[in-house]
Amino acid sequence: MAEFDQKKAYVQKDDKTYFDDGREQELLRFIYSHPSLESLRGSPSKIVGAIDEYGRNKAFMMNVGEHKGKIVTDLIGEIKPQVMVELGGYVGYSALLFGDAVRRAGGKQYLSLERDPLFAAVITSLVDLAGLRDVVQVVVGSSGGSLKRLHQEGTLKRIDLMFLDHYKPAYTEDLKLCEELGLVGPGSVLAADNVVLPGNPPYLEYVRSSVDEKRRKFGDSACTDASTEDFLERSKKQYEKSHGPTAVDAEANGNPNLVYESKLVESFEPTGQKDGVEVSRCVGEEKPKE
Repeated sequence: MAEFDQKKAYVQKDDKTYFDDGREQELLRFIYSHPSLESLRGSPSKIVGAIDEYGRNKAFMMNVGEHKGKIVTDLIGEIKPQVMVELGGYVGYSALLFGDAVRRAGGKQYLSLERDPLFAAVITSLVDLAGLRDVVQVVVGSSGGSLKRLHQEGTLKRIDLMFLDHYKPAYTEDLKLCEELGLVGPGSVLAADNVVLPGNPPYLEYVRSSVDEKRRKFGDSACTDASTEDFLERSKKQYEKSHGPTAVDAEANGNPNLVYESKLVESFEPTGQKDGVEVSRCVGEEKPKE
C-alpha cells in the first residue's frame, strides 16, 4: 500500500457534524467562483481537483478521495463496464471520477443514486459543468426504491460494476435486492467503500460467506446477532441527526447461490486515516442440490 501524502490531507472530520450543514452548497459556490472556472468546464478531473482543494482548505467532505478512488478507476479500466451504478452520490466526486473513467473505457451508462435532493442537485450541476451528461444520470430517491423502479422501467437490466458508499446498513440489503432482481450475477463486480472506517461487518460477512453458509444463515431474516444489532443502531443514530428516521428495505432474500471472490484492498480516507475498499467478484452460481 502506497504511503499517504499528508500535504494532500483533507481537513479533519468533526464527528458531531461533518455533512449536511451547508458545506455542500458552499462547495458549489466555491466551484462556480473559482478563478480557474473556465478551465474547469468540460474537465471532470479538474473539477475533482477543485473539490479536493475545498476539502483540504475549507471543510471536510465525505468523498471517496484520491487513494480509494484509484482502486475503483483501476477496476473500471480492467473490466470496462457498460453499466455502472453507485449507491450514494453525495456531491458528485465519485460520479465525476468514475463516470469519466467509464466513458473513457467505452461504457454507456453511469447511474448515481442519491437519496437527498439537495445533494443530488449539486451532483447534477457538477456533472453538467464537467460535460458528462451523456453518460451520468442522477437518480433521486432511496436506493432500494430507485433500484426497483429503474428495473421495472427497463432502464436498468444488469449491473457490471457497483460502487456502494451510502447508508451502511443498506449495503447488504441493497445487494440482496440486486441479486433477487437479476441485476447482479456472474460477471458483476462490487466495490464497497468504508468497510474499515467506520466498518460494515454484516456486509463483509455476506460477501465473504460460502454458498452453504449463506443458505444456512442469511435465509433466516430474523437471525441477527448482538454485534449486528449494535452496528445497525450506531449507523441509524448517525444518519437520523440530519436525515431523520432511515428505514432499510429488508424484504429481499437475495440469491444465496451466487459465488463471490472477495478481498479487502487497503487504502486511506482523504484525511489520511486508514480505510479500505472491499472488491467482490461474482464468479458463478451454485445450483441447489436436489
